[in-house]
Amino acid sequence: MEISGKTALVLGATRGIGRAIATALAQKGARIIVPYFDWPESCQETIAQLQKISPGHLFIKTDLREQAQVEDLFAYIHNQCDSLDILINNIERGGMPVVHGSYTIEQWDLEMNTTLKAKWQVFQNALPLLRRQPEGVVINFSSIAGIVGRSGPAGLIFNDGYAAANRAISSFTETWARQGAPTVRVNELVLGFIESRHGPGTRGWDLLSNEQKEAIEGHTLLQRTGKLKEVLNTVLFLIQQATFMTGSRLTLDGGFTLGHNRIPEIPTRQGNLEVEEAVSCKMKDAS
Repeated sequence: MEISGKTALVLGATRGIGRAIATALAQKGARIIVPYFDWPESCQETIAQLQKISPGHLFIKTDLREQAQVEDLFAYIHNQCDSLDILINNIERGGMPVVHGSYTIEQWDLEMNTTLKAKWQVFQNALPLLRRQPEGVVINFSSIAGIVGRSGPAGLIFNDGYAAANRAISSFTETWARQGAPTVRVNELVLGFIESRHGPGTRGWDLLSNEQKEAIEGHTLLQRTGKLKEVLNTVLFLIQQATFMTGSRLTLDGGFTLGHNRIPEIPTRQGNLEVEEAVSCKMKDAS
């Protein structure tokens, strides 16, 4: 897909990875639609940044957890744009144990309503507009929390509900790819410890001790956290190049989910013969 001249709805564009994606798409000539709700100072920074690149971007205050507000958002998009080409489904609420402490039912509801319900509502309303174009692209953002859960060195960053919600996003991706076919491609980008997402630049990361940070990096095969540029490169690949990919998941985690276990050297043949002889002798003795 050629990005220039396209319309992109970017969730979570007021901060971090979402803002970086919105900026990169705007620089390539896309018209950006930004729903915003909280973080007022960050919202103003994003608005100023995008308007500096080019005019015509849309900014609408919307609580994406509320059905009526989501419907109003898409009525506005329909009125202003008539169609939609790209959906960056990047909205979540992760209650880091190191930040929020003990798990509460309120935390659970907030995570489910934000990470799952909001994504679902946005996609269902976006699909009719995406289908109006010859080609549409949806990228669902999720986390390796859905794979590793609250375990190992990641246990201070991922909690139970966040992990469960992110595992459910993979089911959404597969279902929506079927719904969108053949013209709307739906794929999932699963993120590990990235700057501004789980990693450096987040409240949770800053609260970890040096030993805890080293444990996370040491568990990662590439021995480091990810960079925003690496996320942007992957997003642009999914939009521009992955034209035969839908219903798939790409994991960008530096090998964290594989863990730090190394592959042992294969024994020499001599070593194998010694083992075989030992086993043979034991069998003879047993008989």
